[in-house]
Amino acid sequence: MDERFNRWLLPPLLALLFLLIVYQYVSPACPGAACPRRPPASAARRGGGPTEREGEEAAAALPRLVAKFPFARGELCRRVRFDMRGRDVIVFLHIQKTGGTTFGRHLVRNIRLEQPCYCRAGQKKCACHRPGGDKDTWLFSRFSTGWRCGLHADWTELTSCVPAAMERRGCAGNRTLR
Repeated sequence: MDERFNRWLLPPLLALLFLLIVYQYVSPACPGAACPRRPPASAARRGGGPTEREGEEAAAALPRLVAKFPFARGELCRRVRFDMRGRDVIVFLHIQKTGGTTFGRHLVRNIRLEQPCYCRAGQKKCACHRPGGDKDTWLFSRFSTGWRCGLHADWTELTSCVPAAMERRGCAGNRTLR
């Protein structure tokens, strides 16, 4: 009986199982009355689409996206002068799960500068000194100074921690925070 089952009954059962799985992936997302009805493309061209009231109901059902922090256009398009040779420091605010690690790594390794950051093979931190200087740094980030203000420090922690951390590094002239 076991041989007969394997030979005649198993292949059709496996084929049926395969077809059921394929049907789940190919079938429409919401079967039956669960989906909102859309008119066929030919009806939409003839003007047989949803009425104005149905359109308003559909729009009301969608969540409204309201700007939580509406920035003025002038604020978004303003120009900021960064003086790498002066006292300015870029403070990189690392936000988790936003590509911050990759961006921070690009800041120290791939930007074409007059004096690029010096990175040793096998080390995560790089020395980002100002042109003509050997101690003063222009970048405060995980890949240049390490986690001086704690792991994933937020804006409040950074604004209170960076000036003191820069002074400890011997960069007393770095007072400008942007």
